[in-house]
Amino acid sequence: QVQLVESGGGLVQPGGSLRLSCAASGSILSIYAIGWYRQASGKQRELVATITSSSSTNYADSVKGRFTISRDNAKNTVWLQSHSLKPEDTAVYYCNLKFPGDEVWGQGTLVTVSS
Repeated sequence: QVQLVESGGGLVQPGGSLRLSCAASGSILSIYAIGWYRQASGKQRELVATITSSSSTNYADSVKGRFTISRDNAKNTVWLQSHSLKPEDTAVYYCNLKFPGDEVWGQGTLVTVSS
């Protein structure tokens, strides 16, 4: 019964910033990692960033230096802070939680980068 809810998406101008959140609820035990993925219209879903239970992080080359993933265990929330946004960052962003034997996806939040 674990659920993930993304929020924080919206319309921003190129070069702007946006902070996305992924809030988890339910009985969460022994998570492996939480990742942010994105899917642009007509394209495959791709990995953006991940953070493990030990706070190790990884980023796609396309967002390195511009995006930062972080977590707040007390609030069961993972954040994705983005800067210097580009039109090619436009996509629906999803969070994903991996735990022993399964994974859970959120519904997604739309980020549109346009002037």
